[in-house]
Amino acid sequence: MTEQKILVVDDEPEILKVIHQALTGQGFSVVTAKNGKEALEAVERERPDLMILDLMLPEMDGFEVTHRIRRESDLPILVLTAKTSETDLVICFTLGADDYLTKPFNVTELVLRIKAILRRRSEAHTGKQIMTGPFQLNSVERTLFVNSKPVELTVKEFDLLWLLLSHPGKVFTREQIIEHIWQKELTWETNTVTVLVRRVREKVEPDPAKPRYIQTIWGLGYKYSG
Repeated sequence: MTEQKILVVDDEPEILKVIHQALTGQGFSVVTAKNGKEALEAVERERPDLMILDLMLPEMDGFEVTHRIRRESDLPILVLTAKTSETDLVICFTLGADDYLTKPFNVTELVLRIKAILRRRSEAHTGKQIMTGPFQLNSVERTLFVNSKPVELTVKEFDLLWLLLSHPGKVFTREQIIEHIWQKELTWETNTVTVLVRRVREKVEPDPAKPRYIQTIWGLGYKYSG
């Protein structure tokens, strides 16, 4: 089996060393970068499977690095940050980060987060079909099966479920959902996203009042948890 490659971006040599040792000890191949410019070059050159990215980098910060990568790639990004404000986390997820850990962090937890992201990404799905958890979606036939039973969805309900299940664990803000599903049809003030999420939960959740799969991340948005 080919080693999965992790790009670690941090300007603190000691943190790079600790993460490098932890990941190589778990069988990962590790590439490091000390700033945003090196990170972008490494993404292009090394084609990593996941990037660990410190937000507070010299010259080009982690926000800008994430923004530039997301214009070209869906590379999984796990952010390391000393920032804990809700605003900073919203910005991270809005730009496209998949997960985050606050500094100081536990190395064991970091490894577990990485493995979880990579595991979710390796769920059996293609551009036309997604199979994850109890769900099987087909984008050509626009069909959904939950635990092998057919479930009827409206166009927008299918689009929402496809968006979330295509990016397991990734938090989508209401604004991002509107941009993906309605483009310019709706304004930011609408509560249509809330209504749509509720309708989907009623069709796919064992207990819609206590959703297991389509989860609300308070202050941020929604995500699929497989």
